[in-house]
Amino acid sequence: MPELPEVETVRRGLAPHLEGHVIARAEARRPDLRWPLPPDLVQVVTGARVTGLRRRSKYILVDLEDRGSILLHLGMSGRMLIEGAVQGEFQRDPAILSRHDHVVFWNDEGTQITFNDARRFGMVDLIAPGAEHPMLAHLGPEPLSDDFAPDVLIRAFAGKKTPVKAALLDQRLVAGLGNIYVSEALYRAGIDPRRLAGRISATRIAALTGHIKDVLHEAIAAGGSSLRDHRQATGELGYFQHSFRAYGREGQPCATPGCAGIIRRIVQSGRSSFYCPTCQK
Repeated sequence: MPELPEVETVRRGLAPHLEGHVIARAEARRPDLRWPLPPDLVQVVTGARVTGLRRRSKYILVDLEDRGSILLHLGMSGRMLIEGAVQGEFQRDPAILSRHDHVVFWNDEGTQITFNDARRFGMVDLIAPGAEHPMLAHLGPEPLSDDFAPDVLIRAFAGKKTPVKAALLDQRLVAGLGNIYVSEALYRAGIDPRRLAGRISATRIAALTGHIKDVLHEAIAAGGSSLRDHRQATGELGYFQHSFRAYGREGQPCATPGCAGIIRRIVQSGRSSFYCPTCQK
């Protein structure tokens, strides 16, 4: 499942082809993905000018002038593909099958922007002007915003009897964090993913807040992590996976200089957690 850095990378790749442009044409090639597509999707977006692209948690919002917003979620295998009006301007990977092109937009310059989703766990929906989508209603602060400060996380963890890994994955506490980047941030902070959130000192939580921001910024700069399906909107792979210090490194030596620990994998709430039992306490 794409996490915040992958979604932010896609948003940035789409922005030059949507922001300030008019959606000249649109097609919905099936009635549903994970949930039914809005029956008036094509009617609402055709002719609309895009005033901006935003990311909230793991969602992309395409703001339309006077017509609300398009809400996109990539699901497990969703991709946004860009194909230029000029042949060869953008090259489509032949391995990405066109039969999985489910929603297609064309901007006023003829550029084609396609939502391709082989497994159909993604989502395309509409938000009416002035409304709030239920998927966004209870999200916590954005971890890269000024709203996510050490005191915010300290208050969120106070008295919590759940493991810190589970707490950080709770989208009501922090929006957009996922399994990969929580594992990496906890490793850098030296915190065992099994430790109860309410038993972590304020000093360590403050340091963890900084590590979360650092990991996310570095991952975005690297184009995200391409483990299975993620590609940037240009078709390029992300490469932050080459910088993993914990995630996916079970049985390998700890990357901390001077540490003789070996990375372990455990399962927490059905998800793999990777940590160093020597460094992380």
